[in-house]
Amino acid sequence: MTAAKYHFISGLPRSGSTLLAALLLQNPRFHAGMTSPVGSLFRGMLNQLGAGSEFGSVVSKEQRRRLTRGIFESFYADQADKEVIFDTNRMWSAHMPVLMDQFPGSKVIACVRNVAWVMDSLERRYRANPYEITRLFNDDMERNTVYSRVETLAQANRLVGYPWTALKEAFYGEHAESLLIVDYDFLAQVPHKVMPLIYQFLAEPEFVHDYRNVSYDAPEFDAPLGMHGLHKVRKYVSFEKRKTILPPDLFEKFASLSFWTDTSNSRCNVITTKVPTDSEA
Repeated sequence: MTAAKYHFISGLPRSGSTLLAALLLQNPRFHAGMTSPVGSLFRGMLNQLGAGSEFGSVVSKEQRRRLTRGIFESFYADQADKEVIFDTNRMWSAHMPVLMDQFPGSKVIACVRNVAWVMDSLERRYRANPYEITRLFNDDMERNTVYSRVETLAQANRLVGYPWTALKEAFYGEHAESLLIVDYDFLAQVPHKVMPLIYQFLAEPEFVHDYRNVSYDAPEFDAPLGMHGLHKVRKYVSFEKRKTILPPDLFEKFASLSFWTDTSNSRCNVITTKVPTDSEA
C-alpha cells in the first residue's frame, strides 16, 4: 500500500481549524481532526534526546529522524486506508524545518483571524462558563478582568501569543512557500470558493463538500479546560455579524496585529478578504 501523504493544520485558536478539519473529513480519502498529541510527543522526544540530556551524545541525528517519523507512523497506523493525513497542532508553524525534512512536499495550512476577534471569541467562551475556573489562567490575578485575561493570553508562551509568534516565524521563514494562510471570515462566508483553492494548493483533486451538514464536537477535550464549546462546529457553515464585547481600547490594540495582510516580504500564500472591523463570524 502506498504511504499516506502528510499535511498539517496550524494557525491561531478560534480561527477555523476545527471547521476546516470537519470539512476535510467529509472527503473519504482524508483523515483530519482537532489537535493531536503528535507534536507534544515529538517535542518531548527531543527534550529527552537533545544536547545536555542523558542520551544526547549516544543518539545520532539519523536515529532522531527515524524516531520522529516513527511517532507519526505509529500514531496514524489505524488510518492506513487514508491517502492523505492532516495533523493539527498550533506548534507546527514553529517547526517548519522538521516537517519539510520529514515530509518533502508537505504543506501547512494556517487558519487565522483578526486577533481582536480571536480575543473576543475566547472572552465569550470564558463568560459562557461563569461557574468554571478555566485552566487557561493560572491564578486569580490572570483571570481578574477582561484586561488581565486578554493580556495573559497574548503573552508569547500562552494560548494566543505563542501561535501568533510561531506563525510569524513561518510567514517570514525559508519555507514560507509551503504555508497557506486561510482567513476564517472568508472561509465562513464563501467556503465553496475557499475549499477549491485549498485543494489547488495541496495539488489534490477537488471534492464536493456539503456546507450545510458539517459535524464536529469534542466535549471530552474541552471539559478539562473548563471552557465548554471550544471545539463544537455549527452544522451550517455561515458568517454571523455581531458587536464585540471587548472594550474599544482593547479591541483596537489587537486589531492591528494581522501581519499576514502584507505579503511584500513573504513568499507565503494567503486566502483572505477584508471585512468591516465591527463585524464578526
